[in-house]
Amino acid sequence: MFRKRFRQQIPELNTTSTADISFMLLIFFLVTSSMDTDKGLMRQLAPPPMENAKPQDVNKDLVVRVELDADDHLTCDGNPVTYEQLSEAVVAIASVNRTDHVVTVQADRATTYEAYFHMQDAIVAAYHQLREQYAQRRFGKPYSSLTSDERTLTNDYYPQRISETPITAEKGGMP
Repeated sequence: MFRKRFRQQIPELNTTSTADISFMLLIFFLVTSSMDTDKGLMRQLAPPPMENAKPQDVNKDLVVRVELDADDHLTCDGNPVTYEQLSEAVVAIASVNRTDHVVTVQADRATTYEAYFHMQDAIVAAYHQLREQYAQRRFGKPYSSLTSDERTLTNDYYPQRISETPITAEKGGMP
C-alpha cells in the first residue's frame, strides 16, 4: 500500500577542468592587455652644492621668470601670457643663449594640477621644438629617429635649464 517514493538523484557536475580554464583565461587576458605606466615629469635634480663653492651669477637678461598664481593665471616676466606665448618666450631665450639661459618657475601651492602641467608641457614643448630643429639641421632627421648618442648630443646642445621654487606667503611673488 505504501509506496516508497524514489527521489531522483541529480547527477553532480564535473568541475575538474573549471580551474584550468579559469587559469588559462587569466593568463590570456594578462598577456593580451596592455598596462600603460605614466612616466611623470622627466627632471634631473641639480647636484648638491660642493663645499667652498661660490654661487654662480646669472645674467638677469637671460632669465625667463614664469609664475602661476593660485587663480591659475600664468605670467612670464610679469606679463600675462598664454601657454603658446610661454613656449615662444622659452624658445626665444634659449635661441639667444642656449647654455646660460634659465627658466625660473614659481607656482603657488593652491594652483590646480591641470594648470601646472599645462605650464610644464609648454616649457617642455619649447625645448622639444628647439631640439627637433637642431636634429634636422645637424643630422638631417627628426629627433625621434636619432640614435642614443645623437640624442645625447642634441640634449647637451639645448639643455633644459629650469629652476623651480614655490611661491611663499611671505614673498607673495617673485623675488
